[in-house]
Amino acid sequence: MLHTAADLRDKLQAQLGTFPLFNYWGPKTSIKSSKWIADASKITDNLYNPTLTLIYLPHLDYNLQRFGPSDPRVAKDLQEIDAVAGDLISFYEAKGAKVMVLSEYGISDVNQPVHLNRVLREKGYISVRIERDTELLDMAMSEAFAVADHQIAHVYVKDQAKIAEVKQLLQSVDGVEEVLAGAERDKYKLAHERCGELVVVAKANAWFTYYFWLDDRKAPDYARMVDIHKKPGFDPVEMFADPKIKFLLPKVAGKVLKKKLGFRMVMNIIPLDATLIKGSHGRIQEDKNEWPLLLSNTKAPLPQELQAVDVFDVILQHLQAPNPTQRKSAVAV
Repeated sequence: MLHTAADLRDKLQAQLGTFPLFNYWGPKTSIKSSKWIADASKITDNLYNPTLTLIYLPHLDYNLQRFGPSDPRVAKDLQEIDAVAGDLISFYEAKGAKVMVLSEYGISDVNQPVHLNRVLREKGYISVRIERDTELLDMAMSEAFAVADHQIAHVYVKDQAKIAEVKQLLQSVDGVEEVLAGAERDKYKLAHERCGELVVVAKANAWFTYYFWLDDRKAPDYARMVDIHKKPGFDPVEMFADPKIKFLLPKVAGKVLKKKLGFRMVMNIIPLDATLIKGSHGRIQEDKNEWPLLLSNTKAPLPQELQAVDVFDVILQHLQAPNPTQRKSAVAV
């Protein structure tokens, strides 16, 4: 019998309610989203008995980026996710599954946001267009622009003849550790067809914003919203509500009512203060205690260190390894 994603959604929502999206990302993030995902995974397993289950528990992404891993407030998050993950592991082990626990990355303390697109704009490489008195990044007309992702940025340069000068400019930016071009990008196995002409790596205490405007009054509407698909780069500041807003909850309620009445509404409650972020990732951390981990409940030996691209082979080996119970492998991420 063919099962569709819509069928599964309906079955899960019938038992668990609608996925708590506002607890998954934004100022209201909480353990609720990870708990929902864990419970949904158990229901799915009971329904379909899949061969391989990949489960993403996002909880530690939140306050580790908000406050940084050194902040004592993170202890509560560790306890919360430990309870959820422990219950999930026990569930699968009771069914004879081979369980792996993988952290996608480790998060380090940071204190310096770096605005690469503002640097490029000040030197005339970036073009913007005006809509409703706000600025939007015009990638097609820009000579160079950066797509920022935490501590890594891909910089796309239209004219090949300008790559060297853009590289020199970015190398001089405070907070930048290295700028890689051409074959240099193979240092991190990144020289593929979708890679930027330049790859920029932040220093250990720094991270890259997507900000391209020079005047906050001209920032686009989406800058003050949770709107991950419109922003030309990752924006962890979406996890904060603007502390300058008084009576936040009544303001949000008023905006929701306005939308229901059919009026144009902008949920502009996100601050434009990148210094709020105290944790980031992407570069290879100098302290190995901050590296991600891979754990397994099988007796198969694991290497002390491995490259991220080798995780696929480890998962495949576990999946193919003999199992006396003839059960699946479950991978909790």
